[in-house]
Amino acid sequence: MNAFARIFVAFCLTLSVFVSVGAAPAWSQTTEGSASTELDYDAWETAATAAENLISGGVASTAFFENRRSELVRWRAQFLAAQAANAERIATIQAQIDALGPAPAEGEVEPDSIAARRAALQERLDQAQVPGLAANEAFNRANGLIAEIDTILLERQTQELLELEPTPLNPVNWATALSALADLAGNLQLETAETLSDDEVRTGIADNAPAILGMLLIGFVMVLRGRKFVARLGERFLDGDGRRGRTVLGFLVSLGQLVIPVIGLALIVAALALSDLLTEDGETLLAAILALIISVYAALWLAGRLFPDHEQRAAAFETDPSLRAPMRRTILLIGLLTGLGNLAQVVADLDIVPPAARGVLVVPVHIGLGLMYWRLSGLLRRIRAPMLEGESGGFATGVLGLVATALRVLAVVGPLLGVIGYINAAEALMVPVAMTLFLFGVLLALQAVVRDLYALAFRTSQDAAGEALLPVLVNFVLFAAAAPLLAITWGVRPERLWELWVRILEGFTLGDTRITPGIILAVILVFAAGLLITRLLQGALKSTVLPRTKLDVGARNAVSAGVGYVGIALAALIAVTSAGIDLTALGFVVGALSVGIGFGLQNVVSNFVSGIILLIERPISEGDWIEVNGNMGIVKDISVRSTTIETFDKTDVIVPNADFISGTVTNWTRGNTVGRAIVTVGVAYGTDTRRVSDILMEIAEGHPDVAKFPQPGVDFLGFGADSLDFRVRVILRDINQLVAVKTELHHQIAERFTAEGIEIPFAQRDIWLRNPEALSQSQPPVPEPE
Repeated sequence: MNAFARIFVAFCLTLSVFVSVGAAPAWSQTTEGSASTELDYDAWETAATAAENLISGGVASTAFFENRRSELVRWRAQFLAAQAANAERIATIQAQIDALGPAPAEGEVEPDSIAARRAALQERLDQAQVPGLAANEAFNRANGLIAEIDTILLERQTQELLELEPTPLNPVNWATALSALADLAGNLQLETAETLSDDEVRTGIADNAPAILGMLLIGFVMVLRGRKFVARLGERFLDGDGRRGRTVLGFLVSLGQLVIPVIGLALIVAALALSDLLTEDGETLLAAILALIISVYAALWLAGRLFPDHEQRAAAFETDPSLRAPMRRTILLIGLLTGLGNLAQVVADLDIVPPAARGVLVVPVHIGLGLMYWRLSGLLRRIRAPMLEGESGGFATGVLGLVATALRVLAVVGPLLGVIGYINAAEALMVPVAMTLFLFGVLLALQAVVRDLYALAFRTSQDAAGEALLPVLVNFVLFAAAAPLLAITWGVRPERLWELWVRILEGFTLGDTRITPGIILAVILVFAAGLLITRLLQGALKSTVLPRTKLDVGARNAVSAGVGYVGIALAALIAVTSAGIDLTALGFVVGALSVGIGFGLQNVVSNFVSGIILLIERPISEGDWIEVNGNMGIVKDISVRSTTIETFDKTDVIVPNADFISGTVTNWTRGNTVGRAIVTVGVAYGTDTRRVSDILMEIAEGHPDVAKFPQPGVDFLGFGADSLDFRVRVILRDINQLVAVKTELHHQIAERFTAEGIEIPFAQRDIWLRNPEALSQSQPPVPEPE
């Protein structure tokens, strides 16, 4: 199988993978539905015995082994479906047996009626389990036979890669190759002449002449002029003008540069097939030539997307404009040489070409590819150099360096293997590299399209789309979807890859339940639906139901949060049970985790329980002014693990919920906003204290935010060290105005005391020196003036 055929098979396999994933739930349903179908075990025994004899002999052709393997795969699929036979009946009978109670222990006697009923049910259970057990045994046998055939095919593939052929450096092989090409051309000419001499062929050409000429004319026009027409049309959709959607439109229009010529080629091939002029070898060579032309057009399209010649378009990398033209030429030459390599391989596989001529035809193409890989490596290093100098490196810089180094190694190793004579090994290296580069180039070109689609869908800018997470996830999915293509490109047999996918679809067993991708997808979908319903219910409660109740804001938030937690738990429980997963199988896991929770997650569990208590008892609510552990501020958010407080400095303090349960919390606004403010002031000794009390009382009663009841109070605290101390006690209607009220009271006290001539003293101290002569002795002598 040549490289182009492998790519086509890989593409079809990737599509089938996506179809099987999407149909996974239906596949599981059809499994149960087909379980009751009777299997012909005699025919299976015949097929299995034939496969065992074939494996024991080991001399059959690869095609025969592959056909036998396909037959075994079909049998295995039937056995897998039959394993679920009588599943509901077995569950029903088992429930009946469980309802009878546990079986009597040794030495105990059970009533005859119950014992007879238990025996009858056990016999029915054994009979119901027979089809599933037989299918399981046959399934394991088919699995083993398929694995043995895969091992044989892998060994043959390895031997084929290590096969040493005549070296193309031998001049004798050159003459053999030229002679084979001449014979091939002569045979094609002779066969074509014989075909034209056939009266039926000439009559068919004459009858279909208008259709043949029409298809040839349209095909040649599309091949020769279609690319330029699409290029002129694409100038209206430049990528770099910053408008959303232009990248997507430009990408779709540019696809016409590849699709229209390919359609033209298909018309030409259809016209030649309609004329019946092509022989078997001619059809083979025409298909190879068609693949060559498609390879060239694909390289032209990819080079134009990654390294466009228009300055306003965004290239795949931030590159020097002088490097874009060399990159386009290099990509084009790699596409051309890849198509020529496929054509040379097709010619070498014809019966008329001897094995000694194969290397002469194929190795020169490998040498040309090696030179292009070396040139591409140098260009990638030149693209990478500014990234390193500008300290803008990272993952992309590392990947570029790795690819450049790998290309240089392959540029030397691949042609060297071909020159020595390992033609198959060289083919397995050089052509897959070109296919891999093309695939990665397509994925890089799609990144800009994904970003533009995101910007178009969410109405954001291109820069914002480049920083978003969703485009990155989509690109990751695209790279994952390309994995089967890469695997088959590098020689992995499609059957082997499909075998891996079948094993994934089979899933694994958890307790008595088989977990498959379909079940996992069903769990995800059911949980997502439950989560969506929960969020919708929370939104309806917050916006419609709870505001019409007499609950305060904190109670509403507690109810909404509780509904959210209960909804998530129910969604997870329903999702797991709807998939048929037995939760008792998780009992051991939960028991093991409880030990870790008890020791390593004590603080987490404590905060979680405290958060639930806060939501139920509601000692604090959102919007309350509280003080806890020296932190004072407004409660901003109460979650299950912690509570966020916004301080008066506009900073957020995250306090664990356990501190609210075990510590002391001051809630200034819980229940009501009434609170007390205290202002202290001192006056000089000798001041009339009763006059000071009257002035302070007038100031307190005159403030509009001070409540009339309870009445403000003024206390004469006592005789301080420097002043006579007084205290003003007032009750505020809104404690949130505490700072503003105290500030205004201080202003009014200072103004009234100044007007009344009352002094507010400050601390003064007299210093008495016991031995002042010591100071004069410690001073240095002052020099006498000259």
